Amino acid sequence: MAGRERYASQLHCPIARALEVVCDRWTFLVLRDLARGPQRFSRLRRSLSGISATLLSDRLQRLEAAGMITRVFYSEHPPRAEYMLTAKGEAFLPVLRALRDFGTDWVPLAVSPGAGTMHEPRASTAEALEPTHRAGASGSDMR
Repeated sequence: MAGRERYASQLHCPIARALEVVCDRWTFLVLRDLARGPQRFSRLRRSLSGISATLLSDRLQRLEAAGMITRVFYSEHPPRAEYMLTAKGEAFLPVLRALRDFGTDWVPLAVSPGAGTMHEPRASTAEALEPTHRAGASGSDMR
């Protein structure tokens, strides 16, 4: 991601290098949705309410360039693709789980102003963050 390095003076640090790959807005949520298995662009767009098609396309391209996801074409005319996590993308799932757990335990879900708070059950995103679909993996390789 040359030319976009936010942490150029810190690239000796593995955390800073990882942030160069995943710190763009919406990227964590794209990875969260792809943890559910292969997804078409249109399905990702519906799930990520509020993201523009241009921004989603950019995030998918960046994640593909970083080796976190792969694009598999299922139709040539017109070209249609599904996106899925690679082994590298699946290796990021524990980070997403930790972030989900932190959000569940420490960042309450606001119901409405002045109406108190409620916590989202951990189970709501737990299934999505369990590694099950990886590009190039056979059934015996999947956890």
